[in-house]
Amino acid sequence: MPLPKIATPTYELELPSTGKKIKYRPFLVKEEKILIMALESEDMKQITDAIVNTLNDCIMTRGVKISNLSTFDIEYLFLNVRSKSVGESIEVSITCPDDNETKVDVEIDIDSIKILKNSDHNNIIKLDDELSMKMKYPSISQFVENNFDTGDDNDDIKKSLSLITSCIDIIYNKEESWQASDCTKKELEEFVDQLNTKQFKEIETFFNTMPKLSHVVLVKNPNTNVESEVTLEGLASFFN
Repeated sequence: MPLPKIATPTYELELPSTGKKIKYRPFLVKEEKILIMALESEDMKQITDAIVNTLNDCIMTRGVKISNLSTFDIEYLFLNVRSKSVGESIEVSITCPDDNETKVDVEIDIDSIKILKNSDHNNIIKLDDELSMKMKYPSISQFVENNFDTGDDNDDIKKSLSLITSCIDIIYNKEESWQASDCTKKELEEFVDQLNTKQFKEIETFFNTMPKLSHVVLVKNPNTNVESEVTLEGLASFFN
């Protein structure tokens, strides 16, 4: 006689980028094992594949693909799916800013962690009077690289340039447009190399003002009794 099937609960949330409601279920034990093994491997492809495959399996709404979601959608979804799997709150170790040394454990209600949206955010970069560039959000692989330590020691400048070229969507003027998907990596790198300091800062502003997971916590240093506000941003901040 076969063993009974265990009923798995389903939940609903709104994707921050579109407001679309999707249904999802928690991680199963087998999926949690795959994620842990992938993170322990420190292999970028393995981590990426584990997150994509697991979240794709957990989304119950048809037609939603992780590879097509923005990074902050993925962060928000991953956080909520994991919360329904292991608990409604998480414990985070925070370094007290008054001495930058003492660590305090703080429990955070996951439902209180929201996506912070900046009113100054704009995905159109005006390069000059004629030329503009439309940006897209980082891919899932960039999401993994930014949120998990994979042991990669590449130079920070190279990482920044790689991030920029991977997030260019369209370059255009009044007469023509060039899809980044039709260009080679070398062509995009050569284009980025032409940017001046002001243009580069405009692109940096796009990344700095992107919607992100954000939560402010109040911590009290037990050694100095000093209370400080600490802002946690990005998925990695909630899993340390």
